[in-house]
Amino acid sequence: MVYNLGLYGLGVLVALSIGFGILAGLVTWRSASHWVGPIGAAAFFVGGLLVSEVLFATATAAEFQPNIDGLSFDEALLGGLIAGLVAAIVAWFVTRRHQPHRPTQPA
Repeated sequence: MVYNLGLYGLGVLVALSIGFGILAGLVTWRSASHWVGPIGAAAFFVGGLLVSEVLFATATAAEFQPNIDGLSFDEALLGGLIAGLVAAIVAWFVTRRHQPHRPTQPA
């Protein structure tokens, strides 16, 4: 296998991860811990890196378009979204804040 991820491709993946983390944090801001965004961003980065550089490492630039400095963009985006969404949903379920239940009044 040839790992050919350059600094520009790594920067694109980091930027996508940060954007996903910000979006996940904004969506879950009031209902869960503020760690959901960073957890989702880290999972997005790892998922995108694994899919781009492990699963599709033997692909050439002609086989995958767009290829940004060694980063298989579409595949990294798909792998990052899957891993990021799973991690963010699990983190949300674990850290969500429950609203106190109000007692019901007898009818």
